[in-house]
Amino acid sequence: MGLGGGLVTFFLCLLFFAAPSASSTNLLPIIPFDEGYAPLFGDNNLVIHRDGKTVHLSLDERTGSGFVSHDLYLHGYFSASIKLPADYTAGVVVAFYMSNGDMFQNNHDEIDFEFLGNIRGKDWRIQTNVYGNGSTSIGREERYGLWFDPAEDFHQYSILWTDSQIIFYVDNVPIREIKRTESMGGDFPSKPMTLYATIWDASDWATNGGKYRVNYKYAPYVAEFSDLVLHGCAVDPIEHEAKCDNAQTSKAVPTGVTPAQRIKMENFRKKHMTYSYCYDKVRYKVPPTECVINPQEAERLRKFDPVTFGGGRRRHGKRHYRSRGSQAEEAAAF
Repeated sequence: MGLGGGLVTFFLCLLFFAAPSASSTNLLPIIPFDEGYAPLFGDNNLVIHRDGKTVHLSLDERTGSGFVSHDLYLHGYFSASIKLPADYTAGVVVAFYMSNGDMFQNNHDEIDFEFLGNIRGKDWRIQTNVYGNGSTSIGREERYGLWFDPAEDFHQYSILWTDSQIIFYVDNVPIREIKRTESMGGDFPSKPMTLYATIWDASDWATNGGKYRVNYKYAPYVAEFSDLVLHGCAVDPIEHEAKCDNAQTSKAVPTGVTPAQRIKMENFRKKHMTYSYCYDKVRYKVPPTECVINPQEAERLRKFDPVTFGGGRRRHGKRHYRSRGSQAEEAAAF
């Protein structure tokens, strides 16, 4: 590696181990698309705008579209401001996620934000999910409504991934925290991953289990991405070694959700969470070992859906549905 490459790696390490806080994340460097990303698929359905820092991904009858980061990363803070398509969006899925499925087909890791479209008059839903070491038999999905219309303006969606935790943020508000436990074993994402953004036709499952499909008379469906942040340790694509491992003891490494953030997170989950795998008694007679059961959450979800969260008999053939491993439906109003 030349001197220039070494300096780039050095500064990436400094950036990563300066912990992003709710007040500092907006100060992170936003790099032009061409410096950090490349088109993944979709040809002309991917369009770069505004000094190379805003990207439009569209879905039409011909194809969806997507982009991917140049580099692999092992841990970091990854963020984008996203404006979703408006009007009738049933069957449409916009995803902002990390994965290494192209390298580890049988034991891949994944950290997902998935945005699920809906029929006219119904809100977009947001879903988070995590896989580790190919643990796709255990879907770790949670699903939420939002306190705003994500098609009206840009909002920031972020992933913090360290060796001990994963935190999902919406507009700097933590909405979900996953702490690595010994019982998870290899199910916690621990291999280098690439960052992806896509829009695609998921008519078979995304809206009411496939009842409502993509209607291409409303196409093109356009998702706008801006303020793209890659704030992590790049990994050598051959050796798969992170360049920042020697700084793991830095006091600036994120240590978790602050007390003030935890209040916001609990309020969000109380008002907006409509599904959590930990409470799904239809799928799991016994919750997966990493689940920490909150009695208040359990009771609220049981009242919301007595069948799924109360373990009653399911009628009319209603069932759960998958995305990359996603299941369950419905959203809540603020």
